[in-house]
Amino acid sequence: MSQPLPETAAARRPLLEVEDLRVRFSRRGQPPTTAVDGVSFSVDAGEVVGLVGESGCGKSVTSLAVMGLLPERGTQVSGAVRFDGTDLLTLSPGRLAARRGKDLAMVFQDPMTSLNPVLTLGRQLTEVLKAHTDLDRAARRAEALDLLGRVGIPDPRRRLGEYPHQLSGGMRQRVLIAVALACSPRLIIADEPTTALDVTIQAQVLDLLTTLVRESGTAMVLITHDLGVVAGTCDRVNVLYAGRVVESASRHDLFARPRHRYTSGLLAAVPRVDAPEGSPLQPVPGSVRDRLEWDAGCAFLPRCGRGDDACRTGGILLAPTDADRARHAGRPGHPDHEARCVHPAGATT
Repeated sequence: MSQPLPETAAARRPLLEVEDLRVRFSRRGQPPTTAVDGVSFSVDAGEVVGLVGESGCGKSVTSLAVMGLLPERGTQVSGAVRFDGTDLLTLSPGRLAARRGKDLAMVFQDPMTSLNPVLTLGRQLTEVLKAHTDLDRAARRAEALDLLGRVGIPDPRRRLGEYPHQLSGGMRQRVLIAVALACSPRLIIADEPTTALDVTIQAQVLDLLTTLVRESGTAMVLITHDLGVVAGTCDRVNVLYAGRVVESASRHDLFARPRHRYTSGLLAAVPRVDAPEGSPLQPVPGSVRDRLEWDAGCAFLPRCGRGDDACRTGGILLAPTDADRARHAGRPGHPDHEARCVHPAGATT
């Protein structure tokens, strides 16, 4: 029988540990599709960790696997998703459902389709409180009013009786955040929480999320394709491509010293206010469909433009470059900037 972890070790353990997560979808008459291919990352309490990449890189599937929201039929999930030491993938559907909404919460991408259009906002807010707390009806209503106030909804008493279509996109997103916060979860997964919002409302929603995380010590996984959002929000960033993490680093290190050519391409594609007038954008060429299988080499090779035969070697590892090892020399622990690249950008010492 395994011995319990010492208190000091338990205190150092991340709140969420995703290890070698793999998700494969199967359809009759078609070869299986691997959407997530060995993803590993961790999140500490009070930390915001970003999952970044284009659509189709495996970000949302990773989050749905963590939450146990993928369909059972035709889906194979393996690896480990340890939340506070408990592997969520080993829990029964009932036990996992009891933790969703209470310990784990998710802010979905589209507030119009995530909120039920035929139920009032008050009903949708109090439902989660009814499922996971012992509060009576009056106490649930009072808590719902407080939640709407916390997320910046004006006149919350009137809003409780309204329906989603009566609110703007930004207000609906705030309601989704209120639902996620209802039971004070220890982990929030925010999947593209600023999609279809204008820039001003984006900034307000992100500021709201990060403030709540810092104040409550909640951990957050932020899924986005917008590096501008990452720059102002995340502590650590994992860049995904073709179902694998191709670069992992702190936010500051990632922007200052991108190593993987895909990360460099994403950063180069971001419009800059200091660029000369009329400067063309530099999109990443091709699409996520233009790729190799990881067993045959770097999946990004067909879009890279800087690869060679060495990139056609299977088993390319996520590891620090020699330059990052040199920068880390003399410090305790392992270098925390890693890339899955044969010819990393800016890697000369």
